[in-house]
Amino acid sequence: MITTVTLNASIDKAYYMEGSLKNGTVMRVKAVHNSAGGKGLNVARAVHLCGEEVAATGLVGGYNGKYLEALLDQDNIPHDFEHIEGETRSCINILDETFGSTEYLEPGCAVSEREKQKFLERFPEIIGNSQVVTMSGSVPAGLPGDIYKEMILTAKKAGKQVILDTSGELLKKGLEACPTLVKPNQDELELLFSAKITGREEVIAGAREIYGRGIPYVVVSLGGDGALMVCREGVMQAAAPKVEAVNTVGCGDSMVGAMAVALKRGWEPERMLRYAVAVASANALSPDTGNFEPAVCGRLFEEVKVVRL
Repeated sequence: MITTVTLNASIDKAYYMEGSLKNGTVMRVKAVHNSAGGKGLNVARAVHLCGEEVAATGLVGGYNGKYLEALLDQDNIPHDFEHIEGETRSCINILDETFGSTEYLEPGCAVSEREKQKFLERFPEIIGNSQVVTMSGSVPAGLPGDIYKEMILTAKKAGKQVILDTSGELLKKGLEACPTLVKPNQDELELLFSAKITGREEVIAGAREIYGRGIPYVVVSLGGDGALMVCREGVMQAAAPKVEAVNTVGCGDSMVGAMAVALKRGWEPERMLRYAVAVASANALSPDTGNFEPAVCGRLFEEVKVVRL
């Protein structure tokens, strides 16, 4: 079992436009796709498509929260959320011919101290049957910057492997708990180290620094260039196969889902990295966030090349 944590869940609304956007006018939406959103729920869908048992947890509230759970039921994703008094947010992704993807992300409603404590008290029970726990994305107001650190320590105490995918203070504090794997991108590395990164060697240096803090696997996602991993076996990079991307939103989350699957299955690092890049590339070919065709993923897996650096 793999459990995915989404503390700032959302209703993700993809607006497909006909033609290009024109600011200051009334725009008609050609088609709308609603999904249970937040990075951790994209991870959950990826894990499900990879063929592993998964459960989603986190915080939801209000009518949107009920709708989100109904959408997960449609996706056959089991869930066990803590219900809060506020309303789950919505996030909008506008897809048009000129600009591609433009996202509008609501901040999320505030969480009370009582609601936080109720969830943390239940957390050990929620993850009880899981071998791997993923923690992804932002957190709403009311939750402290060390919330992931606290949850990672709880999961590790219970013998779970933990993947952390977040940024800023949440990442900085989370690293102190030494999760099994972290997956920053280049922007998140720059924010973590307060420095501009201009090439692969600086990416490797940043990943090595994180690895030196006691993180067994550091994976840096590189968009169309694939991903780079630093681990005990050394430094390796997987080059992404060339694809005509339809929607790149959720590719990083699909990568996290694939790595969670690989950890659960006990795969060696090179196969883990290769699989993660194949799943992320397959996600880019789907118009639906956090979705892909398993058969396409299998074909792309054969095309991914891994080199030792």
